[in-house]
Amino acid sequence: MSGEQDLGITESKEHSPGEWYAEVVQKAGLADYAPMGGFIVTRPRGYAIWERIQSHLDGWFKDTGAQNAYFPLFIPESYLEREKDVVEGFDPEVAWVTHGGHDELEERLAVRPTSESIIAPFMADWTRSHRDLPLRLNQWCSVVRWEATETKPFFRTKEFLWQEGHTAHADEDGAWDETMTRLDQYERLYEEVMAMPPLKGRKPPHDKFPGAHTTTTVEALMPDGKSVQAATSHYLGTSFAEAFDITYADEDEEENVAHTTSWGLSWRAMGALIMTHSDDQGLVLPPALAPTQVVVVPIWQEDTKDDVLEYAADLAAELEEADVRVELDDRDHRNPGFKYNEHELNGVPLRIEVGPHEVEDEEATLVHRPDGESETVDRDDIDDTVEDHLDTIHAKLYASAEETLEGEIREAESREEILGTIGQHGGYVKCGWCGDEDCEDPIKEAIAAEIVMVPLDRDEEPIHDDCAICGEDAEETAYFAKSY
Repeated sequence: MSGEQDLGITESKEHSPGEWYAEVVQKAGLADYAPMGGFIVTRPRGYAIWERIQSHLDGWFKDTGAQNAYFPLFIPESYLEREKDVVEGFDPEVAWVTHGGHDELEERLAVRPTSESIIAPFMADWTRSHRDLPLRLNQWCSVVRWEATETKPFFRTKEFLWQEGHTAHADEDGAWDETMTRLDQYERLYEEVMAMPPLKGRKPPHDKFPGAHTTTTVEALMPDGKSVQAATSHYLGTSFAEAFDITYADEDEEENVAHTTSWGLSWRAMGALIMTHSDDQGLVLPPALAPTQVVVVPIWQEDTKDDVLEYAADLAAELEEADVRVELDDRDHRNPGFKYNEHELNGVPLRIEVGPHEVEDEEATLVHRPDGESETVDRDDIDDTVEDHLDTIHAKLYASAEETLEGEIREAESREEILGTIGQHGGYVKCGWCGDEDCEDPIKEAIAAEIVMVPLDRDEEPIHDDCAICGEDAEETAYFAKSY
């Protein structure tokens, strides 16, 4: 960024959300486009946000028994073929390695599209007795899916970062508890860390993970009215265990097939975060994820410069000692207005302005990034005061997203109502559904909306007695939406 004109976001979130999003990602220094289509370069500020998401989840995973491991990026074709006993796999999206140097390989290697077929055989080797269970593995890695879609940083790229958990259990109850534990942790991440209220449910049977018994999901609504599959947790039943021979001897030395799960969250979560909170001034970040939580901006004239800079530096040092991620912006070749715009563009949640009046009165002026609200506070106990303000900023972001979500869940009792409501408003439309996949087709074909979720509780009564599309008895409630 070479000048003040570079700081402005020229596109509108409301009127051009796609162009606006791409501009925020690049101007806030999160990512650049790679020279080959479909790939991005994640810049340090963007990667720092991902590291903080990773840190929260990784700690919770370990607290609940998961251990990190790492499996090869390349998967032998024969291993991937074994997965076909369960499902057709990712064949159209798999990238293949055929040569090592100048030599043709005896067996093609798939670039990891997901890792069931390389992890499951080792889980089988490592599982002999009921004493070996539960076995809980997780890996942080990248995967490649050669999709022919337009690149949208963090939302749609051929290579993306994620975590994938894979577990084996003695019975269905243990595996189901695992599935729900991970789903609850994803929900907690969105609520407590990302300041976003997700919806929690199941995928309809025709959209569950291939080979799974049940796919559970958290869905997040974007401001443009589309839904994001924010994370998924799958109860796989015994299908993968049977295909890969994951068995164990119980206490009576009887051989049993294990029940397995898998669960994952990708950096699509970052895309959802950026899209949800950011505005026409640039990036907006919740304090838990912001690389810089607080910026201290001293404002001086020549006769007050020394006093103001000393006061600002002391304040910043005190916050740093309190483990606040703070930056002192004492650049003398930039005026305060430029600094404000730059830090707003970069998503710093809280700005502290310090001028001669603050020095004289032993105060500090705090300005919130989301809405520009400011308050002048006493210098004493500034660390506690800042923590309170950061909590308030999180609450503001959550409340705004929650208000958007609550206003974007509507009901419909007919095909025409579903089409008209989504066409006019976007968001979620819930209705009665007979459970037949064919009833999704008229909606998908007309406006590219689909059933993104059904309630988690299978015994929950449907919202209406009749299916909104075919008129037959409704089996459950379906949530229709357009999605990323």
